[in-house]
Amino acid sequence: MIPVLDVKDRRAVHAVAGRRAHYRPVASVLHPDPDPLALARAFHEVLGLRSLYLADLDAIAGDADHSYLYSHLISQTNCCLWIDSGSRDAASIEGLLALNATIVVGLETVDGPRALAEIVDLAGAERVVFSLDLDHGRARMAASAAWPSSDPLAIADHAVDRGVGRMLLLDLARVGTGEGLASIDLLQAIRRRRPDLELALGGGIASIEQVATAKRLGAAAVLVASAFHDGRIGRAELGQIEGGL
Repeated sequence: MIPVLDVKDRRAVHAVAGRRAHYRPVASVLHPDPDPLALARAFHEVLGLRSLYLADLDAIAGDADHSYLYSHLISQTNCCLWIDSGSRDAASIEGLLALNATIVVGLETVDGPRALAEIVDLAGAERVVFSLDLDHGRARMAASAAWPSSDPLAIADHAVDRGVGRMLLLDLARVGTGEGLASIDLLQAIRRRRPDLELALGGGIASIEQVATAKRLGAAAVLVASAFHDGRIGRAELGQIEGGL
């Protein structure tokens, strides 16, 4: 499992259903303060997790980024960091290349398949995760992006054809709701067409049983936030996942 930190205005916030204007500082059983570094350390020290997904919401919105935070997270937690900083094209990831981190390229921000291919060529496929961003199952893409289709399965095919080897299926409408995974059918359809593609899932995880289901269906990783912060998934529950996730 990969814990998620959504950061806005230098604080970790509780992301709910993709309505970013309404996000408020997170209240977590792991640490009394919404400080991103403190929560990242708690994910590692309290839960024993070694990876971290950082959504830089200000950068995703096109505002100033929190790049000062990226290297601090890596050096102070020794985590395997995934960073979504709103990558749009190859030029926008240049500041990330020197970091020992995975670059998340979101459908909602990237300037289309050509820009995605240029990012993969520049960073290398092993360092890039393409986030197939969804909203109630519908593709959530940048208004200016020139994708040939709005069908999520077709977008997945286009992404793989442009060098993507790792993909995240993220339904933003489910984030923070605890309503469970919404992308299982899409996961299975992509796996049938692209069996070598590494797939992760995110949005709506409420229990360790849902994590186990995602693993059984072929997810290489599952993103979790709210269920860690409110204690529904803790160290005891993590121990139930054979082989980890």
